[in-house]
Amino acid sequence: MYGLILLIGFACQPTDKESNDKPLPRIAIAGLAIESSTFSPAKSTEEAFHALYGEDVFNYFPFLAADSSVRKQAEYFPAVKGHALPGGIVTREAYESLMSKTLESLKANLPYDGLFFDIHGAMSVEGLDDPEGDMIKRIREVVGYDCVISTCMDLHGNVSKKLAGNTDLITCYRMAPHEDAFESKRRALTNLLDRLESGKGKPEYKAWIPVPVLLPGEKTSTRIEPGKSLYARVAPIAEQEGIIDAAIWVGYAWADEPRNHAVVMVTGDDKSKVKASAESLANSFWEARNDFEFVAPTEPFETALQMAIESDKKPFLLSDMGDNPTAGGAGDVTWTLNELLNTDEFKKENGKSLIYASIPGPQLVEQALQVGVGKEVEAYVGAEVDDRYAAPILLFGTVKSIREGDRHAEVEVVVEVGNISVIVTKKRKPYHREHDFTQLELNPRDTDIIVVKIGYLVPELYNMRGDWVMALTPGGVDQDLERLDYQRIKRPMFPMDKNMTDVDLNVRWIETSNSKM
Repeated sequence: MYGLILLIGFACQPTDKESNDKPLPRIAIAGLAIESSTFSPAKSTEEAFHALYGEDVFNYFPFLAADSSVRKQAEYFPAVKGHALPGGIVTREAYESLMSKTLESLKANLPYDGLFFDIHGAMSVEGLDDPEGDMIKRIREVVGYDCVISTCMDLHGNVSKKLAGNTDLITCYRMAPHEDAFESKRRALTNLLDRLESGKGKPEYKAWIPVPVLLPGEKTSTRIEPGKSLYARVAPIAEQEGIIDAAIWVGYAWADEPRNHAVVMVTGDDKSKVKASAESLANSFWEARNDFEFVAPTEPFETALQMAIESDKKPFLLSDMGDNPTAGGAGDVTWTLNELLNTDEFKKENGKSLIYASIPGPQLVEQALQVGVGKEVEAYVGAEVDDRYAAPILLFGTVKSIREGDRHAEVEVVVEVGNISVIVTKKRKPYHREHDFTQLELNPRDTDIIVVKIGYLVPELYNMRGDWVMALTPGGVDQDLERLDYQRIKRPMFPMDKNMTDVDLNVRWIETSNSKM
């Protein structure tokens, strides 16, 4: 490994020549990321991952630009990096294809001193429990057990014992919304570099504590209490001498697997500090379980819509939560749009203006491309994937704008129906930024109501809002978890089992990664 140069009795700094002669650590990069709901009928295919290969992987990570300090600290061997929009369960064919490409790429450049493993942690795959655990185990069989693996995850991911056992270093985001995503990824890599360059390698201790809580991200945002204070404790703990990193995973609520629950992990070389820190975080989470509330006012759709109509603040943002594609919804549930189109307010000449973002409708998009802006179109939209709550809508209106070339939607069309501007896409797309609207010749700041398929607002929408309410709408990521038909999660589990007793929040020590994991 890469130990310090020592003389008898004291350490000295290497000369410039010695520094230059010292070989750089060889680090591989790999990871597949998606949040996938098992309560949605949607399926995610290989193309959804927009996978990058080889040198193109560097373009995903800003801190690995060619002239960056981190890039210069190691010799990197990027394999495959795929990051999909949240969606339905991943097809087994897609998973096996991407894994085959990952493993073949890793085999081509063996051996490695370390591997930076960048995942989400909430992937579901047809016929396979714990895909991330399977993924890291298969990677281990290629790179070996001397290789130090450092994993970065979304805090809405799940950490099984298999994943915890096969990784060496592990961290996750500390903010929701995830404004620190790339900061966290960089931390995972610099932790790895530090352990290799110091010669310390794998941590002496890994503490893993499952916390029997399963809550949606909309209730565990770090913008508000108790999530704000809970996550504020993580960084000071991680900065202690003898601790490498600390992390709290809320877990992913819309998949029905035994690994879906909250987890606390702490890694380091000081056993007593690792234990005390992990148990303190786990107990803090458990004690706060009844205090988690939705991050914004949350109402049934009818109430939420009336609040929006009566408000004089604009834009009034209404979150259509049940079909949120960034949480795993199909994105094509038509229930909410159908309700809006049948609301008199949006048929009046002087009624409120509304933007609906968005609904997939490839037939209408094709028709719009043929007739052009200013012409009328009529075609069915939505409910091709998830028709459990409402049928496809026969949408009739005037084409106001067309935009081609979007990475996710491919083609976007704005159709005006009364006072409603409906964004119709060839493929599903979330609308998170102001330019998502302005590039379609829409003026979101001057619109009375904007309905977005999202849960909590991402920073740009949050800062743009005049007011905001989250609507309890139907879909594959229903926020009322107690309405979901869980069959396989471990019980008892809060909030399904509110009167739990004798909860064990003691440390489970995870062995150093080895072939027995």
